[in-house]
Amino acid sequence: MAEALLRVDKLSCGFHTEEGYIRVVDSISFDVERGTTLGIVGESGCGKTVSALAVMGLLPRPAGVVEAGTMTFKGQNLSATDATQPIRQMRGRHIGMIFQEPMTALNPVHRVGRQLVETLELHEPNLDKGTLRKRAKDLLEQVGIPAAERRLDEYPHQLSGGMRQRVMIAIALAGQPEVLIADEPTTALDVTIQAQILELLRSLLQSRGMGMIIITHDLGVVAELCDEVLVMYAGRVAERAQVRGLFGTPRHPYTRGLLQSIPRVDAPLKSRLLAIEGVVPTPDSMPSGCRFSNRCPYATDICSAVAPPLESCGAKHEVSCHHWRRIPT
Repeated sequence: MAEALLRVDKLSCGFHTEEGYIRVVDSISFDVERGTTLGIVGESGCGKTVSALAVMGLLPRPAGVVEAGTMTFKGQNLSATDATQPIRQMRGRHIGMIFQEPMTALNPVHRVGRQLVETLELHEPNLDKGTLRKRAKDLLEQVGIPAAERRLDEYPHQLSGGMRQRVMIAIALAGQPEVLIADEPTTALDVTIQAQILELLRSLLQSRGMGMIIITHDLGVVAELCDEVLVMYAGRVAERAQVRGLFGTPRHPYTRGLLQSIPRVDAPLKSRLLAIEGVVPTPDSMPSGCRFSNRCPYATDICSAVAPPLESCGAKHEVSCHHWRRIPT
């Protein structure tokens, strides 16, 4: 087994609000190995992005707090802010992140070239402006932007959605990171551009030998790009498995519900899509037991009283459910 580049162990974090502290992520664990892609899946508000921001040391302060758990990159503790390797030195150079919504992530009043050059300058402050601009042009070419020299002098609003996403990828690659976190990299893009962005990410993974985390709610993206999947629900891990195992034999009722809600090309015309009944509990009113119990068709009294542990249910397959053995495969 390859050594993990990034290891997150029992991470819990949340936010101080006027109503008190609210835990958003509750004891999640995962590893990212070189040359592999981990997909983190779940509906909006389940804690996917907060987990990534915690790894990057970007939780808004002072409200955002990492209350428990460890995060290490190649054995280096990311939680510690010692003088030898503070998280700000790891960020970008060793762990890069592609943020959601490229139109808002890019500064609308600065040209694309300036934003790329500023990022490169942080990592290589001794380079002259001409060399930095050439590096910026090379990065745009690497991510498939045509007429890269001209694009450097354009503003974000002059670019299409797909090109803005490619610029965000170029900025994330500026420090030549070994782990890349892509937060909803295909949101708001049409299907053709989505396919191009996924192919770009796949080629970058192969050519650079990085480890990658894809945060998404789109199981099609997971099936296309990922090796391992972490399914999150209401801040906790519901299921973790290799991608074939998850799609072939989902063990958690929530995972089954997600898969059954996807349109299938072989389904009869005008078939009704299945839906998961009920709503997700709010962060300030989480049940003490299984957080999916109020929506689960297999729930019993123990589900609402005792939180199920994450236990093995097969080779490289774990599930957090008291009744996973009852769920048909």
